[in-house]
This record gives sequence, structure tokens and C-alpha cells, in this order.
Amino acid sequence: MTEFQDIDVLVAGAGPTGSTLAADLLRRGLRVRVVDKSPHAFEGSRAKGIQPRTQEVFEDLGVLHEAHAEGGPYPLAGLHLGPVTAPWKMQQRSKPTPDVPYPNILLLPQHRTDAILHRLLARLGLDIEYGVALASFEQGADGVTTTLSTGERVRSKYLVGADGGASAVRMATGLGFVGDTDDTDKTLIIDCTIDGLSRDRWHMWPRASAGACPLPHSDQFQVMIRLKTGDTPDLEHAALADRFHALTGLKLRDITWTSAFRPNVRLVEHYRVGRAFLAGDAAHVHTPAGAQGLNTGVQDAYNLGWKLAQVIAGAPDSLLDSYEAERLPIAAGVLGKSSELYQSLSKHRVAGLKRGDEERQLGLSYTGGPLAPADAPATKTLHVGDRAPDAPCTAPGTRRLFDIYRGPHFTLLAFGPNATEALANLMWPAEGAELRRYAVRGGHGIDSDRITDDTGRLADIYGVDGDALVLVRPDGYIGTIITTDWADSFSAAAKAFTPR
Repeated sequence: MTEFQDIDVLVAGAGPTGSTLAADLLRRGLRVRVVDKSPHAFEGSRAKGIQPRTQEVFEDLGVLHEAHAEGGPYPLAGLHLGPVTAPWKMQQRSKPTPDVPYPNILLLPQHRTDAILHRLLARLGLDIEYGVALASFEQGADGVTTTLSTGERVRSKYLVGADGGASAVRMATGLGFVGDTDDTDKTLIIDCTIDGLSRDRWHMWPRASAGACPLPHSDQFQVMIRLKTGDTPDLEHAALADRFHALTGLKLRDITWTSAFRPNVRLVEHYRVGRAFLAGDAAHVHTPAGAQGLNTGVQDAYNLGWKLAQVIAGAPDSLLDSYEAERLPIAAGVLGKSSELYQSLSKHRVAGLKRGDEERQLGLSYTGGPLAPADAPATKTLHVGDRAPDAPCTAPGTRRLFDIYRGPHFTLLAFGPNATEALANLMWPAEGAELRRYAVRGGHGIDSDRITDDTGRLADIYGVDGDALVLVRPDGYIGTIITTDWADSFSAAAKAFTPR
């Protein structure tokens, strides 16, 4: 057996969570391997909703244009009530604003999301190793030795389990997976075509507990059929077609993927055991209601990636403890919301179809966590730990803040003459993620370290009307806000994030 000593992070699982993490680590220059026990990439539509916050993550990774090209807006719901079909606006469709450029959920089948991220990994030089499972691992003071199903032993600084609800990494840690699985409640999912059904509605038959959502840029629908207690489904294609016809009077054909799932609501006890971490469904599993599971997993990865890179570069190990402290409460809240929506659906309540701001995940904040004390300085609109909003501005090559934030760096904005004067003299280590500094000024003109707030909207959105430094973390959250004692306050704040 061969043992490799030159790997920074081994990722188990090549779904959206593991792929997002691997892409983020690779762009930071880390040495990464991704293994997946499946023989090939996932082929079904399963998790099909990409929330606004996840779209912002994909934009940072440079793949949002692909997601928008391959996805589309959610259609209006069409409720089939006997001979009547009633339209129903399930999703609120909002217009983009200067601070929220992508306000609406994107309909994108999971296999396309996976493919987009896998193409990104290929461009970054990584090949996913399919048909390779994690057999066991041992931790030491300076790394993890993992034995794979091939017999190979891999040495890495860290191991991340993004390997789903039946995670081998989680099981090997012995951590509890607290929650419920309702074995009496099952739902069929079928990717297929349907004769004679319009594609401008997400069709729902409440009395039959069935639905059919048209998938974008194809002739396929994702069909969901809620089964009755004790019903054992026949997954043979002809039997599925007969079942759907009996429920709706319509014919489905050309089935490409099927699944029978039970609603799981579970949360792991801890996200970290030494040098092993859990992310995505390995740490939390949801009901399908509200399109929360995939999105929460992607954002787990987005939170963890920059922290792993910083600690490998020499930042304090406590930065990795903040991963659980920030993400576990978010997952717990999201689990509660998706369960609430699912219970409404199970009781045939129309309210369970409604989706609003909470599901978009734009308002999730880390305020009150270890990196964002609740008593930290704040602006009129933002606290440390909040999402850093987009805003219009003028700088070389762009007219918006998100273009400036894009990449694996920290960003420091200086508002006001005193903060601007201090900007160049603030200390930042050469190791780890770089710090990009910008002075925010009114008026006209552009230079390399200046953002021009032509409209005044940037200062309004960020709630600053005087002198302030605002540090934005690589994952797009406010890292610190400083209003006085520039050098000392910045140095104290940076210690939590940077190599020493």
C-alpha cells in the first residue's frame, strides 16, 4: 500500500457540499483530493432549488452564469381541484435591488448543479475519484491517515465528511445524529416526461398528494407522490406510470431516475472531532420542503473552506472551532423551518406551499458567535457577523461591490478621511489570504485602491455616515467594524483570522 504525505484536505463526497468545498480550497492553493463511493455522478433532479444566498456563493466561485443559463424561475403553482385548476403564487418574485442582486430562487435540477461544480473542479485541475469509499481513518497530532476502499492510505492535514446522511466519516467519529426518521411516511420522486401537461405551472393535486414540476430547458418533470402509510411502492417503470395515471388521469413516460425517500430530520451533535469535520447532509438532513438542505450544505462548505486554509497557513486553531459555533445554530433553525413547512403540506394546508424571505437565507447572521461578539461596534444597518450586501460603486473594471469581493481574499473598506488615512499603515501578514484595501469616497474619479460612491447608495446600504473601517471576510460576512483606535483595534480583530 502507498501512503501519500502531501495532501492538505481529503474530502469524502462529491455532491454540492463537497464540490463547493473542494473548489474553494483549490483556489486557495491547497492540495485536495475528493473521493466518492458512488460509481458516477448523481443523475437525478432531487434538490432543485438554489436560494439567493447560494447564488451569491456561486457567483463568487465564478459559476453563477452557468447556473442561470441551465436553470430558470419557478413557475406559478397550478392546483388541480377536481375539474378546476387554480393558479397559486408559491414564490414571491422580487426585483433585484442594489444590495440584493439575486432575490429569487433558481430552479435547477441537482444533477446540473453537480455538473456545473464538477466542471469547475476540472478547470482547477482536480479529478473526482468515483467508486472510492472511506473505510476508516486515524487521527494524530499533525494529521489524519485515511484508509480507502482501494486499500490506499492517504495522509492529510484534515478530513471533511460531505458524504451524505449515511456518512462514513460521521459514523467513524461515533457522533450522535439526533432526530427522527418517519418510516411510515414515504414519497416517490420520478424524473420523466408527461403527455399533455402544460409546462407553465408546477402542477399539484392536493387530494392525491401528488405534484409535477417542469424542469427547465428540457421536456422533463420532477414528479412527487406522497404514499399512504403501509404502501410499498413498485418502482418498475410501468407500475409507476400506472400509479400516476390512476391519481391524475395523465400518462408519464421516459423515466430517467426514481427515488423513494423518507423524511429525515436530524442534526449531528458536533461538526468537528479533532481534524475531522462534517458538512452538508453528513451533519444535518432535512425534509424537502423549502429547498433548504442543499443550500445549507453549500454554505457550510463556504464557511469552512477559508478557515481551513487560514489555519493551514498558521492562523489559530480556534478559528476552526468557529465553524461549528456559526453553522450548527443555522442548521438547527433551518431544520425547524423546513419541518414546519412539511407539516403544513402533510395536512394539505395551502399555507405550506408559500415561500418567503426566510427561505432565501440572506438574513442569516453569525452575530453573537465567537467571531462576531454581540457588543461589537455596528453601523446603522449592519452588525459584525451579518451578510455583507452588494452596493453600487465605481472602481476599476466594475460598478458593484460583489465584483470587488469576488475571490479568496479579505476586503477592507475605509469610510471617511481618518479611516482612509489609517488604511495603508494597517498590518496584515503575508501568509494566508491577502487583504485588499479600498478607500470609499464620494465624487468622481477612479484609482486602483479607491471605490467611488457616486450615488451615495453604498454608504446608505452599509449604514456609515462618518469614519469607519469595515472588514469583509472571504465568505462575504462582516468580520469587524472599527470606528476608532484604527491600528490597535484592527490588529486585535485580525488575530482571530490571520496567521501569527
